[in-house]
Amino acid sequence: MLWLKINKPEEEIINDFDKATMEKGTEVGKIAQKYFNNAVDVTILTNNKPNLLKMIENTQNEITKGSTVICEASFEYDDLFCSVDILKKEKNGWAIYEVKSSTYDTKVDKKVELYFEDIAFQKYILKKRGINITNTYLMQINKDYVFDGNLNIHKLFVVSDVTEKVLKVEEDIFYNLNEAKQIFNQKQEPNVDLSINCDSPYKCGFWKYCSNHLPSPSVFDIYNLYFKNKINFYKNDLISYTDLKNSNVITNKIQLRQIDYYLNNKKTYVNKTKINEFLDTLTYPLYFLDFETVMPIVPKYVGSKPYDQIPFQYSLHYIEKKGGKLKHKEFLAKTGEDPREALAKQLCEDIPKNVCVLAYYKSFECSRIKELAKQFPLLKDHLLNIESNIKDLIIPFKNGYYYNKAMGGSFSIKSVLPAIFPNDPKLNYDNLQQVQNGTDAMTVFSNLEKMNPTDQKIARNNLLEYCKLDTYAMVKIWQEL
Repeated sequence: MLWLKINKPEEEIINDFDKATMEKGTEVGKIAQKYFNNAVDVTILTNNKPNLLKMIENTQNEITKGSTVICEASFEYDDLFCSVDILKKEKNGWAIYEVKSSTYDTKVDKKVELYFEDIAFQKYILKKRGINITNTYLMQINKDYVFDGNLNIHKLFVVSDVTEKVLKVEEDIFYNLNEAKQIFNQKQEPNVDLSINCDSPYKCGFWKYCSNHLPSPSVFDIYNLYFKNKINFYKNDLISYTDLKNSNVITNKIQLRQIDYYLNNKKTYVNKTKINEFLDTLTYPLYFLDFETVMPIVPKYVGSKPYDQIPFQYSLHYIEKKGGKLKHKEFLAKTGEDPREALAKQLCEDIPKNVCVLAYYKSFECSRIKELAKQFPLLKDHLLNIESNIKDLIIPFKNGYYYNKAMGGSFSIKSVLPAIFPNDPKLNYDNLQQVQNGTDAMTVFSNLEKMNPTDQKIARNNLLEYCKLDTYAMVKIWQEL
């Protein structure tokens, strides 16, 4: 990956969710600076990009001036560069504070081990520059922090002393850096095969580039198959659908159907009996519900925690009787306000008790409604009644009652809809403006307060159109069944 990042950066694909995560990470880093008194940020931007030389110069100036807390402290040694999130003066030296937007957990997994390596790398460069590092710390989000209306920075973060853990990986840094330099200086692309590292602890952005030699579809497109199993099959030359069929290693009925329908160019599998059994569980009036949510790392609303899913919008299509007209209702929170109570009240007004509600992957909607019921006791009875009557439209697809080969290995609504209606522009999310997926909706809603009135009006309309398509898509899928 290192060679590709240097020599073919254009091949890296960073999805919208990862971009949003990186932006949130930057936000958390800025907030973490308030944890310390007299913090000085040495960041300098030139054309919206960090000016590394200026930042190195600023860091040295702040050390000379006697600053005790330097944020984004930057150093260079032997063509290596690092920026320390927070460098704090201690009695006999300096302490490194590495800030992460992840939540604190006592369990140390592969991702946390990478944090230790990052810190050890910084420590190596700083020591080479004559900076004595006495302690190293990891700052992470406290997942149990409850916002009471006033942000408490010291409760928001958990600060862990990782000095000993960093020492354990420190001795490997020199050898890892030498290896990295060799890769850096290679003119020819290294021959590295696909492995479990492509997906763990993070999915690599160069996956599409590195896997372009695979047939399409391949073992990596099989539904509900663990990545480690896909890699094992790949390593044993079980790559194409033909390989998998001939080897008899696939035994799951839905996976076998996926292979069979592709190899034999079959169009659609329909188990009418099972589908009718599912449809018989639905009654009129019939409602189709979809939520959109935001997940603030730093909680904004009283009673919420970091990364809580906060519903701010819903779309509701409904049909009151068999053969009745399709109607629509919707809710989108006012900009800048806590959306939860207004949304919960409106939902109770829009959906009567004891009616059938359809959602796609209902556990999401059910969880949000249960959370609202806990937050607003006066609405609890009505909300829990709605939740108890929600049916899941994904069942016919997830359970294999309906399959179209165009779905490939995914039964998400974004895969099922175009497979059933491939030529309907009204059902194409790509034709929407500004908001085409849940991550877009989350980002746009979060940025509404920063927009001027004209842009805000356009953005709100785009949010409504996106959420409306989600429930209209459910209606069309139900009608197809």
